Amino acid sequence: MAAHPFLLGREPLTLEVLAEVARQGRQVELAPEARERLAASRAAVAAIAAGGEDAPKVYGVNTGFGFLAQVRISPAQVRDLQRNLVRSHAAGVGPDLPVEVVRAMVLLRAQTLALGHSGVRPEVAERLVEMLNRRLHPRIPSRGSVGASGDLAPLAHLALVLIGEGEVLGDNGPIPAEAALRAAGLAPLTLEAKEGLSLINGTQCMTALGALALLDAEEACRLADLAGAMSLEALQGTPRAFDERIQAVRPHPGQQVVAANLRRLLADSGIVESHRHCGRVQDAYSLRCMPQVHGASRDALAYARQVLSREAMSATDNPLLFPTAEPPGYEVLSGGNFHGQPVALALDLCAIAAAELGSISERRIEQLVNPHLSSGLPPFLVPDSGLHSGYMMAQVTAAALVSENKLLCHPASVDSIPSSAGREDHVSMGVHAAGKFARVVDNVLTVLAIELCCAAQGLDLRRPLRPGPALQEVHAVLRAEVPPLEADRPVHQDIAAVRRLCRSGALLAAARRHVPIE
Repeated sequence: MAAHPFLLGREPLTLEVLAEVARQGRQVELAPEARERLAASRAAVAAIAAGGEDAPKVYGVNTGFGFLAQVRISPAQVRDLQRNLVRSHAAGVGPDLPVEVVRAMVLLRAQTLALGHSGVRPEVAERLVEMLNRRLHPRIPSRGSVGASGDLAPLAHLALVLIGEGEVLGDNGPIPAEAALRAAGLAPLTLEAKEGLSLINGTQCMTALGALALLDAEEACRLADLAGAMSLEALQGTPRAFDERIQAVRPHPGQQVVAANLRRLLADSGIVESHRHCGRVQDAYSLRCMPQVHGASRDALAYARQVLSREAMSATDNPLLFPTAEPPGYEVLSGGNFHGQPVALALDLCAIAAAELGSISERRIEQLVNPHLSSGLPPFLVPDSGLHSGYMMAQVTAAALVSENKLLCHPASVDSIPSSAGREDHVSMGVHAAGKFARVVDNVLTVLAIELCCAAQGLDLRRPLRPGPALQEVHAVLRAEVPPLEADRPVHQDIAAVRRLCRSGALLAAARRHVPIE
């Protein structure tokens, strides 16, 4: 993690920076130039709000919202309008979002404001930054967004804390926001014209959920290559299918990266050398086609990374303010940048891409535990099988998770349901797409942990033959946490321990001490 604070409004908000703030607590500062942009656009909104009946109608500044956009609001009612908007839209239900997702949401919301097109005071963006730095995390229910005018309900729960209402997540449960602000030495904000609207219009919930899940899915791609290489060694497969010449005549980028990873991981293998001249012509698809399957998932995730990276740096408010050379020096434009369709479509694709990593992994697990497929390994990878069941049920668990992922891969973005008296007549369901994607990735990490358990056991059973140096070290790190399976024990403990190694990065770090893994 970078030692210096992230300068909001000056430095690009990459997905890696988002994760540093969300997961590692990196500090944030509002750049001076961002403050200037905020002040300039705020002056324009203030002029409209003060214009009374003579001012043109501007949505959310001197009008109601949604179906009520034609109702003019007087200058004396502006503060009440913004407060009422936040209160009324805080209608979320269900389990709370995790702290890391909340932190990502707060940073993304501050980022879109810092672009200077929303017309809020600098104090609003600064308060969001203070919430991050002082670890004041709003309690945000996870359900209630359809991704239409953005993630209205989740963002309203975020905005409640700024005005001293709602709740903050504490170590021992939710804390009233007013008390939490007071303890941090902060006073509640009184929202001025358009500020409530600017806080709740946008795609920050779906983007936060999706971006963090994407980073986890990218790590799962690397783990899938690692697990697949170990399985191939345990099954005495051949690396010939990963030859660079094969990949060159079908040059999908992900396929080429995966094949290169596998070649490096399998280099200098005693197991491969021991059967170099055996009679087997080619391996099952789950081994032979790893570059094609893992690579396709990588390419799909790479597309989604582009979408989410753009979204993180986008203005998703409505209306938006743009400077002009003619008086009054700005133009206010109503549009639809809050609509989550670009994100929703990308995250639906992500769920499918991640699920395929688990699907092919489960087939390799079957190859390892099935004595009809495993090239001489004992049934279910345990000595004295029959008395002992070994990893029999671990494969069943993997199959259950893969089947669950098939259900979760039904796209959310093809659905739509009208809201706001028909004004918001097409919606994205982006938070649904993001939530499903995150669940798929979590399931895939567990499936990969099961494969690693089984592949490590298979390597033990191939001794005295040994894999190459990289996989030997990966095996040693895994065995430091999970002993060989000599007799039946509760294997859920093995799976949980290897999952922790996957999440910590320890297994990939072990391999990278010998070869690069992309």
